[in-house]
Amino acid sequence: MRYGRWLAPLIALLVTTAQAQLRAGGSGGPSSGGNVHVRVVLENGRNAGPYLQVRLLGGGTSTIGTTYTNDVGEASFNGIALGSYSIEVSGDGIQTKSTDSFMVDERKSSQSQWITVRRLEESGPRPVSAHSNMVSANDLNVPGKARKELDKANEEMAMQNWKKALEHLNKSIALAPQYATAYNNLGVLYAKTNDIPHEEEALKKAVALDEHFAPALLNYGKLCMRQKNFPQAEDLLQKASTVEPNNPETLMLLADAEFMDRHFDAAIASAHQAHTSGQDHPSFVHYIAARAYQQKSQLPEALAEFQLFLREEPKGPRADYVRGDVAKIQRASASQPASPQ
Repeated sequence: MRYGRWLAPLIALLVTTAQAQLRAGGSGGPSSGGNVHVRVVLENGRNAGPYLQVRLLGGGTSTIGTTYTNDVGEASFNGIALGSYSIEVSGDGIQTKSTDSFMVDERKSSQSQWITVRRLEESGPRPVSAHSNMVSANDLNVPGKARKELDKANEEMAMQNWKKALEHLNKSIALAPQYATAYNNLGVLYAKTNDIPHEEEALKKAVALDEHFAPALLNYGKLCMRQKNFPQAEDLLQKASTVEPNNPETLMLLADAEFMDRHFDAAIASAHQAHTSGQDHPSFVHYIAARAYQQKSQLPEALAEFQLFLREEPKGPRADYVRGDVAKIQRASASQPASPQ
């Protein structure tokens, strides 16, 4: 995630070393096994954040062990039997990624695997770690017990144990009634379980507790987009982009809300801002800008944005669709009479 440097200690492995050894057929000990340290990063080099599932695979498809990344996108498997393995990373907001096979042998019993993943566009709401730098100002005085309950809830959500996650979140809020992050994560849980009324109630509470809390503003904006309440989405996402002016996901969603609200100049400006925010900006921002230019009958500018989209996303069904748009613009331009010299 992009909230700066993460400070939390490692999340405890969800599959113990003994279980991993048993599944791998190893007996433990330095002479029969090794350790694999995994680091998951985004395409821009930043850590991918917590609660991504990391599976150690043996024999191509068999699962040897499963764990989840910590706040800095790291995970470990210890005491793994000698042999050939690969790793698969999956989770909310990213494309599933698998590594090539690698060996754990006596020559290289301990090693690191760096895995680069791609963030999905328009991903669902995401929980915030209790130790993230991007926390509400109200959270600074939250007691440690409430933070621990929040982290436990996040771990349960990563495993889709919704009932246990809800119990921990309710405990966290009982310990700290002004805990904006807990209400934000409660909204995320309700979103995952398709309980829209309670999702909205929780996110409204998080924003009411701190109107400058960017994660809650972003998640509430996503909900409003799903509800097709584009004016409110635009307002929330504009506030979120003021707090995080270089957040490409927020800027993309803001551009989309502005386009749907027929604020075409604003949509173009937000899309351009997303483009300049960093190399990990979603290619879809160029599609939004192109459509906005089309609404303004500025076809050369629309064509340029479509071509930028294809440069960043040259393959896939969306690229094929955009090529059709490009062909239409080019045909329309060719059919127009030449201007007199």
